[in-house]
Order: sequence, then structure tokens, then C-alpha cells
Amino acid sequence: QVQLVESGGGSVQTGGSLTLACTLMGYGYSDYCMVWFRQAAGKEREEVAGIDSDGTISYADSVKGRFTISQHKSNNTLTLRMNSLKPDDTAMYYCAADHAYCWGMGTDYAYWGQGTQVTVSS
Repeated sequence: QVQLVESGGGSVQTGGSLTLACTLMGYGYSDYCMVWFRQAAGKEREEVAGIDSDGTISYADSVKGRFTISQHKSNNTLTLRMNSLKPDDTAMYYCAADHAYCWGMGTDYAYWGQGTQVTVSS
């Protein structure tokens, strides 16, 4: 059974930092794309950062220069280091994985984590 297990959310003040982690378990393919999404209250889910199977990294314009995504293939873990956090970054953060689906293709990923809340106060 494929599972994505997330951790690392929390509450910080503006300018603070958090690191999110997502571990992919039970996945039989060696090639996959992993992406972080977020969804704020009353808003649509949006892409934040992702890594394609060939290592190509993508970021949303709103987080470029502040967030860093990295992947550890040895243990199928994706991390998102978030610096200089702003109240607008407050959202539920989800990681997603798929064999063929990737950045810019929408939200129809095969596998999703349960989400981890990030709250940034002013």
C-alpha cells in the first residue's frame, strides 16, 4: 500500500522558518514526481514546489528565494525548507506523488499525504 507521511508543520511568527518532510512508502517505481501543494482557507489548492523524476525543480513565484525543496532518494523523502515565512504562507500543506503526473499538470496525483498545517502569525 502506497503512503505519503508528512511531518514538520507548526506555528511561527513572520520571518520564521519551518521544515516539512514527506516520506513515500510502498511505492514500486524508481521514477516518480513529488510536489508540495498548499491550500489556504477558502482558496484553491496550489502548487508550491516540486521535483520531477529527472531532478528538475520548480517553484511557485510566491515562494522563490524563500523555500527550498530537496529529495533524498535513498529513503524516498522530500523536504521543504521554508524561510522568511509570511502570514500569506498560512495553509495546509500537502505532498503528492505520481509516476507520470507532475508540476504544472493540475492536482490529479495518484497519491496524497494527509496534510500538515503551517500557521504564520504577524
